[in-house]
Amino acid sequence: MPPLKSLDGQLSIGGCNIQKIAASFGTPTFVTDEQRIRENCRRLVAAFERNYPKFRLNYAVKANNNLAILNVVRQEGAGADCSCVEELELARLAGFASDRLLYSGNYNSDYELAQGISSGAAVNLDDVELLPRLLKFGQPEILSFRINPGVGEGQYPGLVFGGENTKFGVEESRIEDAYTRAKASGIKRFGIHMMTGSNVLNPDYFPSVTRKLFEIAERIATKVGLTFEFVDIGGGFGVPYEADEHSLDIDSLGAGVGSVFREFVEKETIGEPYLMIEPGRFIACDSTVLLGRVHHIKITSKRKFIGTDVGMNTILRPALYGAYHHVYVAGEPNTTEEVVTITGQVCENTDILAKDRTLPRINIGDVIVVMNAGAYGFCMSSQYNSRPRAAEVLVNQGQAEIIRDRETVTDLISRQRIPVRLQK
Repeated sequence: MPPLKSLDGQLSIGGCNIQKIAASFGTPTFVTDEQRIRENCRRLVAAFERNYPKFRLNYAVKANNNLAILNVVRQEGAGADCSCVEELELARLAGFASDRLLYSGNYNSDYELAQGISSGAAVNLDDVELLPRLLKFGQPEILSFRINPGVGEGQYPGLVFGGENTKFGVEESRIEDAYTRAKASGIKRFGIHMMTGSNVLNPDYFPSVTRKLFEIAERIATKVGLTFEFVDIGGGFGVPYEADEHSLDIDSLGAGVGSVFREFVEKETIGEPYLMIEPGRFIACDSTVLLGRVHHIKITSKRKFIGTDVGMNTILRPALYGAYHHVYVAGEPNTTEEVVTITGQVCENTDILAKDRTLPRINIGDVIVVMNAGAYGFCMSSQYNSRPRAAEVLVNQGQAEIIRDRETVTDLISRQRIPVRLQK
């Protein structure tokens, strides 16, 4: 599975031997292949731009917010989709221009709305009633509303962001009122946005839901009397986690969505908007592996547990969603297989990385390689059980560089204060 390769019979990433990386930087460590991120950006741009040239790629910062990663995607011409003001600040630190930022928070505080205005980003509101609160702090250069088009799809229930059971977006019945009020306030430049799901592998889904969004946009443009500078179809482009899953056909996706764009733009009712997307997972996910080390093996009457330093504190998705991550064992090839359960060191019975998984025989000291760890890996990790968070390493054409130091106990207590009365 990308980005792993065989180098002299050993697993490698970005031209670097996996076991040497683990020995040099320790475990657990997230290792990202810079070239894979660049490839993923370029594949997306090519697939969409050839079908609709007025195209912009925005990277969803929430997927992986490391500043080195942000600089890579900025160099590839991407803008940044920011879900909170802290992500706006990270994007600024990574050098993104303000006119390439989209601030798309939800359930915002007044402080967050004010910061959204002052950042110069296009502001994307999740609810009509946020508008009067936003206007207390000024007018954004471009205003968008996030639409809930009434449909959604995702790999797990928690990854479905459209439809009647989601907390996100403006319902279709209220959207005309939203833009009417925004136009009456004096705002002159508009976008429209949706985000309906995550990790969708069916390329036909996106043209279908894009058509629904355009039908709503066309109605708004006609009844309210405005045009759109961008139509943002969100992200949600899937990555195969399991070996039997097929990769998303990006070329088919780009052709289908581009066809819908051309059809509606040619009607000359909504203007000539940018086609915008905001993938995070598709860009970052398969660029990164998580390295861990086996510290103990326990055999019970029911299972063989492989105890590693990769727990739910390091990668949360298996415990949170029951998500699957493929696991390899680094080292000499071993044809003897066994059924094992890989666990971390957290004091929770949900701290299971892989349950009843068939793998080559594993020994204490072996390095395990967890695939597809680049999106929602480190950024969802925690210091639970007082365990410092992992290191991050960037590899590129045989070079390995640290891009986030491993935390220590000092990091656990760095923001704590002990009242003097308790120190006696």
